[in-house]
Amino acid sequence: MSKDPEIDVEDVLAVLDDATHRHEKGSREWTALQLAALCLTYVRHINKLEDFASYYREALDPNFKIKVERDFATRAEADAWVQSGKAEDRMHIRIDGKGFLVVRLPGRLTLMVAPLPEELNAEEPEE
Repeated sequence: MSKDPEIDVEDVLAVLDDATHRHEKGSREWTALQLAALCLTYVRHINKLEDFASYYREALDPNFKIKVERDFATRAEADAWVQSGKAEDRMHIRIDGKGFLVVRLPGRLTLMVAPLPEELNAEEPEE
């Protein structure tokens, strides 16, 4: 794969369409493929394809790291920081070594569990 991959939306949609036809309408696979096609179509519709292409390139980079904005010892400290108004939607933080993401809900920000890559890589399967 090249270092700077191009995203050919029409080709990807054609592949997804072909794959969709191999599954029974309404099946789990059919629904997932339809959703994937709709997600890509939506990104194109809202004129965010360049942003997505940038994200795609970053995600393929073996040196990709998620920026952790803050570290906290406890959830209570992190919640207080979120309520202080200093947190922003989509910020990654770490609480006692575990990854969390600041997310916007209607009328408020809150924290959602979001393991960091190093946490996922540390989980070795048992032999």
